[in-house]
Amino acid sequence: MNANSKTTSQTVTRRRFLAGAGAAAFAFSIVKPGAVRGTEANSKIQVGCIGLGGRGSMIAGMVQRHGGYRIAAVADYFPQVVNAAGDTHQVPKNRRYSGLSGCQKLINDGVDAVFLETPPYCFPDHVEAAVRAGCHVYMAKPVACDVPGCLKVLQMAREAQTKHKVFLVDFQTRTDPYFIEGIKQVHDGLIGPVGMISSEYNDESFADPPLTANVESRLQHLVWVNDTDLGASYLVNAGIHAIDVALWIAQAVPVSAVGSSRIVRRDPHGDSHDVYSLTYEFANGMILNHRGEHLKNFHEFRSDCFAQGPDGYLETGYTSRVRSLANSGGYRGGTVENLYRAGAERNIGTFHKSVIAGRCDNPTVEPSVNAALATILGREAAARRTKLTWEALLRENKRLEPDLSGLKA
Repeated sequence: MNANSKTTSQTVTRRRFLAGAGAAAFAFSIVKPGAVRGTEANSKIQVGCIGLGGRGSMIAGMVQRHGGYRIAAVADYFPQVVNAAGDTHQVPKNRRYSGLSGCQKLINDGVDAVFLETPPYCFPDHVEAAVRAGCHVYMAKPVACDVPGCLKVLQMAREAQTKHKVFLVDFQTRTDPYFIEGIKQVHDGLIGPVGMISSEYNDESFADPPLTANVESRLQHLVWVNDTDLGASYLVNAGIHAIDVALWIAQAVPVSAVGSSRIVRRDPHGDSHDVYSLTYEFANGMILNHRGEHLKNFHEFRSDCFAQGPDGYLETGYTSRVRSLANSGGYRGGTVENLYRAGAERNIGTFHKSVIAGRCDNPTVEPSVNAALATILGREAAARRTKLTWEALLRENKRLEPDLSGLKA
């Protein structure tokens, strides 16, 4: 929750560990320069990977190419996935772990940090295990599917900081120089007080095949985004990119949300809605309108945000450009290029530098938790077709518990 909020987090009971597919996590140990024993490998951060599907495989490749890491252990729910990754990264067979217990086994293997790229329902328990074991943490967004999960991640991140551990959440937009400068100029008053922000997120959605005897068939190829208890919903998993930029501009969290949503995709099997229209209100009266669609309808991918003030406006686009037009001349900005990959590479580099330098201020955590809570607020308000406040959402503390029966331990 917002660091300035007086609402206290409730105790979060431990859920079962999951090692979902389609993601990557890493663990590493640091050898101080004076302790290096003469080989290049000994001087690198040793990492272990949990979840090695699409994005997880990409992240693992980036970590390998960085030069400051060595992938020493891997884990994934699916044995064939973990073995393929182990072969690619030359991980010994006795350091390859599968099944629901793969994460814990990897952590027990003496790893010192984790990169988490699993479906978000895994994150709170994986984070707790990693932090309690004294690991540094690198994780994807959203940080959780529900309020208790978000609060647990926030609690664990604060515990990590007290242990002098690095904790980074991978939002790509917050690494882009044009986004950083454009939003800074808005904060400095370029367009005057922001009165309204509009955000939009469109994509082509993901396959949503018929349900099977258990959720194993939902754990690969981003199928889980269709399931609210596994992937948090399309709004929380995908629309969060645009809403996070809006909160960055606003420098605040909303006090309430109202809106509508529904399922439009053909032959749906998961319960996530796929079209959204939301209005958020902020304490200072500012309005955020968000609309999103996640349908295979040939509409181009977009993750855009516009801020309107009395003296000008700011536009930001994940795949387009950042610029401002203002009475004082504005900000030229530029074209945003390859942000999906470039942002992750920058974050992996920042994570490495932070660990080596012992920088544990961990500035990405609170904004990322707030973005997850804001999208959960929008998801719940739209599904219920009612106005829902931030404080009521936290008080309710609604838990989502996926059914993991029948899965391999």
